[in-house]
Amino acid sequence: MKKQWMALAFAALLLAGFQAKSCLAAKRAVKENKGPAILLVTFGASVESAQVAFRTIEQRVRAAFPKAEVRWAYTSKIIRKKLAKNGIQIDSPEIALARLMDDGYTKVASLHMIPGFEFYELYDNARLFSQMAEGFNKVEVGWSLLISDANMDKVLKEILTRMGAQGTEGGEAVVLMGHGTRHPSDAIYSAMMYKAQKTDPNVFVGTVEGSPLFEEIKERLVQKKIKKAYFIPFMTVAGEHAMNDMAGDEPDSKKSQLAKAGIESIPVMNCLAEYDAIADMWVEQLKATMPICNNGKQWRRRRSRLPCSSAPPSRMARRIVSSSSR
Repeated sequence: MKKQWMALAFAALLLAGFQAKSCLAAKRAVKENKGPAILLVTFGASVESAQVAFRTIEQRVRAAFPKAEVRWAYTSKIIRKKLAKNGIQIDSPEIALARLMDDGYTKVASLHMIPGFEFYELYDNARLFSQMAEGFNKVEVGWSLLISDANMDKVLKEILTRMGAQGTEGGEAVVLMGHGTRHPSDAIYSAMMYKAQKTDPNVFVGTVEGSPLFEEIKERLVQKKIKKAYFIPFMTVAGEHAMNDMAGDEPDSKKSQLAKAGIESIPVMNCLAEYDAIADMWVEQLKATMPICNNGKQWRRRRSRLPCSSAPPSRMARRIVSSSSR
């Protein structure tokens, strides 16, 4: 008799489980009618010129995906606090994902612009959201701009084409200044430096906080007897790093350091997001990543030819890589 009651209870539990699963599936089916969403994630910036560049990218994304909900998230807590004081509320990626899920969006594709620590933290957290009950059916995290050899070549060509004859005269140079990071992806800047030097020996790539070190670039400029250097922010937007650390008048700015070495610095404050062709590259990568509907058509997910087409490494694997690279 006891075994019969246990079997009956077990059957009832299974039935309840099937009913709960059916209800959950029904709820998700209702949510899916709201369509996909695109969460654009970046470090963030508080200066108005940077906001203009962000709006340019957003306009292009909305034009490419008219049926998608488009929102922003900043990973920098400092930037979010600065903007909040001026009445501008920007969510963190986690809060933004939670709001999208609560609003009924079940398919989210996130675009991150820097493949460093923040990118992989975003990947981990976005994946966890997709595993939650009544969470997203699918979460795609798009790769950053400089993730392939071809993209590096295209970006460098676009920048130098816009520069025209500037920096090509005798005694002149072009210096692209990136942010830099302690993450292994910092090696991308060294790869760009290699490509820049192959294109023109007087084109350099340095970083504010990574490698190649600015001191190395300055030393090379002095050795080559460069008298004039065109500074270009090699960043998504020309925020405070570009305005202060690179082109500021403070004694420790890169501009001031070159002046002490007898080199005139001319800042060219055009960030990557302001180049039409480069902004279009971000949108194209988003199209390749997102299997969502656009103008009634389904974007077919193709096998990526990028060198990092496999899923990002686990958190423990990244710790091992980071530790071994110190």
